[in-house]
Amino acid sequence: MSDVTASDSALRRFLHGLPGVDAVGLEGRAASLGTRSVKTTAKAYAIDLAISMIDLTTLEGADTRGKVRALCAKGVRPDPTDRTTPQVAAICVYPDMVATAKEALGDSGVHVASVATAFPAGRVARGVKLADTADAVAAGADEIDMVIDRGAFLSGRYMDVFEEIRAVKEACARPDGESAAHLKVIFENGELATYDNIRRCSWLAMLAGADFIKTSTGKVAVNATPANTLLMLEAVRDFRAAVGVQVGVKPAGGIRTSKDAVKYLVMVNETLGDDWLSPDWFRFGASSLLNDLLMQRQKLSTGRYSGPDYVTVD
Repeated sequence: MSDVTASDSALRRFLHGLPGVDAVGLEGRAASLGTRSVKTTAKAYAIDLAISMIDLTTLEGADTRGKVRALCAKGVRPDPTDRTTPQVAAICVYPDMVATAKEALGDSGVHVASVATAFPAGRVARGVKLADTADAVAAGADEIDMVIDRGAFLSGRYMDVFEEIRAVKEACARPDGESAAHLKVIFENGELATYDNIRRCSWLAMLAGADFIKTSTGKVAVNATPANTLLMLEAVRDFRAAVGVQVGVKPAGGIRTSKDAVKYLVMVNETLGDDWLSPDWFRFGASSLLNDLLMQRQKLSTGRYSGPDYVTVD
């Protein structure tokens, strides 16, 4: 689809030529999928799968090295009393904490993700964003979560957004030639205002080389919702059908309970099938979700509900 991105006018024509979103149909489909009943063995499987898909996150101004090390220990062994509990997919931190997380995780297999590009607003010059990304990658980040310039997108400067994603993707390369950090592109759906914009943004990011598309930063009023996540799932399905490239999806913000997580997994399965039911292709951006999953897992295995004292307070 190189012709689509050959010029600003071609890109605009393509994005505005995408089918309009039937909001009523989308929301109805998402609500319907949320009513599916998942019980016993299937529920236990879904809980373990959800744990393995978590990007366990701390993104606060008060973050310390000690807090990051503690979070890494929890990510590697979420339930110290049960070694069968899966590890999380990644620990997500600010760029200045990447080296600390990398050292703490060692060879555990848990990845380090970093929110570079002046997260969460992204209101800095492109050179600063690229330097932020390069620093995080040099410190050992396996994944970069970048924020798009929502102002540019909403004002119709699609090529600016496209070129910035491409530039950040290039900054994810490692100087030693080893495999590049994976790039997750954050839209901030709550600020994109319409479903049509979310569909356009999904295609724009995938055309620019995103490895994942991500709903939100978790720092605004509207973050991941079943409807906007379903729309992004449909976009990656259609993108693979069109160009043969598979892209992951990461809902973030507001997903706090096991019940919510299972609903999202049902949506992935019904929309995309087994190909995306893996931490390689679907993630949850979360800080508190893990605790509820651990409590529900304990209840399924023992028949007793342990309550919040059973898990650590992050």
